[in-house]
Amino acid sequence: MSNELNESPITLALKNEGVIVYPTEAVYGLGCDPDSEAAVMKLLDIKQRPVEKGLILIADNYGQLLDYVDDAKIPMDKRADIFSSWPAAVTWVMPAKSSTPKWLTGQFDTIAVRVTSHPVVKQLCQDFGKPLVSTSANLTGQDPVLTLDEAKHAFGDKVAAYVEGALGGNTKPSQIKDAFTGKLFRE
Repeated sequence: MSNELNESPITLALKNEGVIVYPTEAVYGLGCDPDSEAAVMKLLDIKQRPVEKGLILIADNYGQLLDYVDDAKIPMDKRADIFSSWPAAVTWVMPAKSSTPKWLTGQFDTIAVRVTSHPVVKQLCQDFGKPLVSTSANLTGQDPVLTLDEAKHAFGDKVAAYVEGALGGNTKPSQIKDAFTGKLFRE
């Protein structure tokens, strides 16, 4: 018997290849099912972002990311830095499994991942049972939206659902760091 009767409209939107807008640590994000090429392409079209750039996955816990990250390639001496930085607004660029879809990694053999501390996002990932694609809710090159009203004005019915909730209080999007070198790609 299906659990669809107990699933939230947000979870159903994700399962039906929809794109959602949801609050993150600093800005509203656009998200979708990372395993659905159709959903990711819809998100990229809405954002006007080229697939070659790759995307971030955001998760409730590291275990949700293991289908995408080649964990065995992460050096032992780097693990403490990575895992002690989570949950938080810190995104790490890690080696991707060879099975990780190119619609997520773009032109790279790495995947950008984050374990969030934001309670709304944690609950979304728990309810959905896996990570979400996470990219700022904006057209490429424009400022990210900071309110749900701004998001509704910008995206209208192009997205399947808008998730209520406050932003996490950070003043800028997550840091992005290289898991091998610690180099900052975005501060």
